[in-house]
Amino acid sequence: MTDVTPIAAPKRPRRERPKVVRLTEAAADRVKAIMAKADGRYVGVRVGVKNGGCAGMEYTMEYAESRGAIDEVVEDKGVTILVDPKAVLFLLGTEMDYVTDKLSAKFMFNNPNQTEACGCGESVTIVPAREDA
Repeated sequence: MTDVTPIAAPKRPRRERPKVVRLTEAAADRVKAIMAKADGRYVGVRVGVKNGGCAGMEYTMEYAESRGAIDEVVEDKGVTILVDPKAVLFLLGTEMDYVTDKLSAKFMFNNPNQTEACGCGESVTIVPAREDA
């Protein structure tokens, strides 16, 4: 019987996990302004999706009073975004923007997983992100 010493695999540097959501400068500035008016009552903004609308799903945003145990926490451009764990696969790779024009101002989600949107833009069809995408 020969003495065999197992060879340890070389340690690979751990790569950073991709952020579920990225913010544009405009979105980060708007969230900072909103949070400044909240007088420290909230830890960030919670983003998610819910069933509804004519296209099937709607994006949601609300103040987050606390971090949930399994919330996905995204820190980007000095802003804390909490992502509802049920929404992670639907939002993976999304860019959150804030757009103003003559008649409106709103947050926009540029989501690579979005396949359709209704005419009014309030609801969308989103498929979960695939591993090979």
